[in-house]
Formats: sequence, structure tokens, C-alpha cells
Amino acid sequence: MLALVLLFLLLVHAPAQTAPAYRYFRVGSVSNATVTPRAGYALMGGGKDLDDAFRFLCGHANGGDLLVLRASGDDDYNAYIQGLCHLNSVATLVIPNRAAAGDPFVAQAIDHASAVFIAGGDQSKYINFWQGTPVQTSLNAAIAHGVPIGGTSAGLAVLGEYAYTAQGDKPDDPNLDAKTALANPYGPRIAISHNFLEIPILKGIITDSHFAKRNRMGRLLVFLARLKEEDGKPVPPTERATRGIGIDERAAVLVESDGEASVVGQGIGAWFIDAKRAMGVMERGRPVNFGEFDVQKVAPGHSFNLKAWTGDATVYELSVKAGAVQLTRPGGAIY
Repeated sequence: MLALVLLFLLLVHAPAQTAPAYRYFRVGSVSNATVTPRAGYALMGGGKDLDDAFRFLCGHANGGDLLVLRASGDDDYNAYIQGLCHLNSVATLVIPNRAAAGDPFVAQAIDHASAVFIAGGDQSKYINFWQGTPVQTSLNAAIAHGVPIGGTSAGLAVLGEYAYTAQGDKPDDPNLDAKTALANPYGPRIAISHNFLEIPILKGIITDSHFAKRNRMGRLLVFLARLKEEDGKPVPPTERATRGIGIDERAAVLVESDGEASVVGQGIGAWFIDAKRAMGVMERGRPVNFGEFDVQKVAPGHSFNLKAWTGDATVYELSVKAGAVQLTRPGGAIY
């Protein structure tokens, strides 16, 4: 009788078993393939997904296992990618908090992936939940071992050496617009992180998505200006980003490890911006005055080389004067 009482007390007071904080969905083989992937980077601007961009990742995965990472959402990508590509498996791993990011299974899933895709959503969650955890460590180890990686929208935002984190955005106003950024370059919503991911060909680069569709040229120019100057003083060259890539909805830049890239999709294209020559004065609470920025616009079906920073592009210059983006030469358009 005493033994039964003790067992009852142990059951009552035993800690509740909780399910893993992450969620994992997989289609295809339950066993991981042994393949040699090839490095490559699919930079997607958001909007409707592009088959060409996913075929690029699948091809570089060499028939292995593609892993979709998200901080929220479901397994919508699994059937789409598996139907598009010939892969051993496609899995989605939802990592919605730092506790999930610390679970050993999460790091193992990333370590075994032959390609990684970071979905859209809210990049502040990727920074808040994943930075400084085994997720970040495993992602950078995968990149170092030549695993291809891509991202769309918020997933694109975190691929560069520098990333606009959206940590100052509000739930009822999730998108920092160009007007707000240009009016005050030191506003609380302009939050930029460094080295979340370490992709060699994207060193010194910050990216932006939904570019022409959401009129984001002005805010990318502000990000670049902020990365050249902080509180009125030049940022040391070793800590400076001088280049930005803006990609429109339904467009993608597909980058090989040697820097050769092609622009694909039905969007307007991509903009490659160099701020090396740009100078100016920025003050807290005052509109931006900064320029000139060298812009190269590349349409779908054309190429660009990130190492040489040149390609089959329309070339022009932009400046920001009194918080307004202007062409330095008459005629033409900002986009």
C-alpha cells in the first residue's frame, strides 16, 4: 500500500512532459542522402515564389535534402518544392523562439541539410530567436561547407553581411517606408545587425526586398549612409558596408560562389548600388543629405558579377537632398 501511495505522489508531482518547441515536417525519404552539394545563393525579392530560383537551389543540392527554415507558419513549401525538384527529401523546420533554437534536433537538422531556404515573414524573429544560438552556428557551418542557401523577403533580408532587422517595427505598422527613413536616418526603426550569416560573396553588402513594388530605394540608401557614417563620424572601413542589392517582387538574383549572377523572374529586376563615393551630412531628426550613389539596374534575363560589381546593366547616379531621392542627371527614373 505504501508503495502505491509513493508512486501516486511521484506521478502527481512529476514535471509535465512538454512537446518540442520546434515543429518539423518532412516529405520524401526518412533517411538523409549522402551527397556533395555545390555552393550558391538564391536571393529572392518576395511575392509569388519563382520556380527558377528553387530549381537553382535544388540543382546545387545535388539530389539531397532541402530544409526550409521559418519562425512561424506551416509546411506549405514541402509539396511545392518536392513537386518541382528531384530531391531525396524536403523538410520544413519551424523555430519560433530561442528555446526551440537551442534544441539539439534543430542543429542536427541544419547540419544534415544539402540546401537551406529561409522563408519570408518577419526578420526580427530570425534575429531575436536565432542569433547567438546553435541555429546561427549551424547555418554558418553549412555555408562554410558549401551548402547552398536562399531566402525570400525577410529571408533575403538576413543573407547579407549587414541586415535590416525590423526590430523597431510595430505590429500595426510592419514595414519601414522610405519617407520615414529619409526624414530621420537615426530613427528607432532603423536597426541594422552584422554577421548573422557569413556568406563570403555577400561581404560588405546589405539587401532589401519588394524593392520597386514598395518603393524602398530611399530606405536602402539610408541604410548605406548609416553604414558609412554614425553620429556624424565616418565608420571605420573594416566595419563598413558600401554596397546594397535591392530586388523587386517576383524577381531573384541567383549567385554562384565565384560571384557570377543572373537575374530571373517577372519583376522589374534588381538594383546593385555602390556607396563608395557617397558623402554627406546626417543629423538626428533631420532629413538626409547624402550622395552620390552609383546604381546599376539589371533586368531579368541579364547577368551581373558581384566580385567585379559590373554587368549587363543600366547605369545611373542617385543623391538624397533634403530627404528626397533625386537623379543626378535629368531624365530617366529612380527605378
